[in-house]
Amino acid sequence: MDQPSPPARPILFVVAAALVDADNRVLIAERPAGKSLAGLWEFPGGKLALGETPEEALVRELKEELDIEVCLECLAPFTFASHTYETFHLMMPLYVCRNWDGEITPREGQRIKWVRASKLTEYPMPPADLPLIPFLRDLLG
Repeated sequence: MDQPSPPARPILFVVAAALVDADNRVLIAERPAGKSLAGLWEFPGGKLALGETPEEALVRELKEELDIEVCLECLAPFTFASHTYETFHLMMPLYVCRNWDGEITPREGQRIKWVRASKLTEYPMPPADLPLIPFLRDLLG
């Protein structure tokens, strides 16, 4: 007997960065009240605008969210997440970035923390972010 096909979901393409400081800690940001998944911690980034490459979107998002300048060459493709939510499917490449210009300043009301990769599981994160943690632990020790 054939199983019914699951309902088609739109694919949402977002991009994220694992910003890594000199002490090998990763920056995470808490989603502010009023946004979906508020209160959960995530890697900074966001949605692509029409016509943007993932790298261009990430440079823009990091400027908007954290007031830092990142050059395209400083973004190293690392891994990706593919996760089905109830109403859409999320595709999210994760880039590692160790170099940026400017002082990291939250500009959207979000709290930020520098966290060792081994401690990331202590922070509640969106389901799509969770599979990224083991890769960061392997990379950063």
